[in-house]
Amino acid sequence: MAEEKETQPQLPPTQAIARLGEKSPEGWFEYPVRAYPHHTDYAGIVWHGTYLTWMEEARVESLRAIGVNFADLVALGCDLPVVELALRYHKPMKLGTQALVRTRMLEMDGVRLNWEYQIQSLDGQDLYLTGVVTLVTVDMEKGKIMRQLPESVKDALVKLSR
Repeated sequence: MAEEKETQPQLPPTQAIARLGEKSPEGWFEYPVRAYPHHTDYAGIVWHGTYLTWMEEARVESLRAIGVNFADLVALGCDLPVVELALRYHKPMKLGTQALVRTRMLEMDGVRLNWEYQIQSLDGQDLYLTGVVTLVTVDMEKGKIMRQLPESVKDALVKLSR
């Protein structure tokens, strides 16, 4: 009887990675948003924390677009908490405004993932926010930073880095 090898959990196979050739030349993933009343203060200006929510949604959706579902990462026992955040607010966004949250992974440095963001008007004329976010991979069971990414996650993320 053949010995059973202990294997590291893997993400399910996906065809989404093959679609990466369709991304923009600069590698941006674009996520559309609209400023609703619950996103704004009493003056109708988007509250600063709303941008963070949109950034996270865009990052999760960009990962999903290449076949890395956040729920699958959690099932593997992997979390991606933010450890560093730098934002620059350029222009206030107002109630009813539509915008694009643009995100791309700048680099993967071991278990550190650096993401860049721009939130801009649909026509690209107005820039509302720029930012960089650093995430690390954490083993949820041990509560410690992983020494390395699960191989299937690393393989998918390599496709995102520029």
